[in-house]
Amino acid sequence: MHQLIHLGRIDESTGIDLFESTAFYPLMELANMVKQSRFAKHVFFNNNLHVNTTNICVLACRFCAFRKGPRHSDAYELSVEEYIHRIEPLSSEVDEVHSVGGLHPSWTIEHYEALYSTTKEKFPHIHIKSLTAVEIKHLANRSNLSVDQTLSRLKASGLDSIPGGGAEILVDSIRDRICRGKESSQEYLDIHRKAHELNIPTNCTMLFGTIESTQDRIIHFLRLRELQDETGGFQCFVPYPFLSDKTRLPEAKLATGNEILRVIAVSRLMLDNIPHIKAYRMNIGDHIGQIALSSGADDIDGTVGHEEIMHIAGSTTPVSSSTLDICRLIEQTGGVPVKRDSIYTQFEVLSSTPKSHVLPVHS
Repeated sequence: MHQLIHLGRIDESTGIDLFESTAFYPLMELANMVKQSRFAKHVFFNNNLHVNTTNICVLACRFCAFRKGPRHSDAYELSVEEYIHRIEPLSSEVDEVHSVGGLHPSWTIEHYEALYSTTKEKFPHIHIKSLTAVEIKHLANRSNLSVDQTLSRLKASGLDSIPGGGAEILVDSIRDRICRGKESSQEYLDIHRKAHELNIPTNCTMLFGTIESTQDRIIHFLRLRELQDETGGFQCFVPYPFLSDKTRLPEAKLATGNEILRVIAVSRLMLDNIPHIKAYRMNIGDHIGQIALSSGADDIDGTVGHEEIMHIAGSTTPVSSSTLDICRLIEQTGGVPVKRDSIYTQFEVLSSTPKSHVLPVHS
């Protein structure tokens, strides 16, 4: 295990060994050492709110419990006014709105331009993090625009950054079985590359515990790392396990708690050029999320306020956590809570007591 410290950049074969052969606790310790060498005991979070625009989708991915057909009794599509109404009660408490949704069969770019520009007009302090790569592809096709044109117009209307959802596993043979019809692996990377070229920061993700192999996971890491070498535009990596409730993927190989932590640890070691690794509490829960903070993760996401996609799939993580709750959660692990902005440029050390002070933090 100690040899890994001297190996330099981790290649495919070593990555496979980390998953399949390396003892659990030494791996967690090494990932934690790497994290602490970069961020000490700081753990990042923000005050955010999730607002999903629609659950109507032209696709029917086998792992997705969120999607509804347009005639389903639970189908919805938020108007601009309804979207604003969702934000308004928490607008003074949050500084980010995270919005993704289904591939709506009729919405074009004009709907999202109105959505973002109205949000910015009413809540200029709120950062808009919105649209996965497949949503951007779908929107470009529906609007007869290139991805470049689509992203440029959305940025001009108020889009600030892009979440990483939809990466699933960046191996097309796996995608063809779990999310046929979505963007290809290369299209996912190309859309994020274009966003980076337009100075739109993005996150990246990995859905694991479906049907992928260890090698598939490593290929996924390597493809993300290669793009980050090229652009430097990924700010955070978010791995999350498949939640099987209400989906059509009975052959899924569900991840155990130890496996979730191993994925987080290996991602910290392999994705050496992506600054932040997130323990996404809406998916893995607060308990495993806390353990992940000692296994390579440095970010716990945020207050969230409302969340549908993971909870429909089976998550039971509370969505009503306050800033104080998040601070306590972090402090219980021995970490120091650091409230951040959406793009990791402004930081404030907090605690479960009212006293706080500004902290210079370097990514």
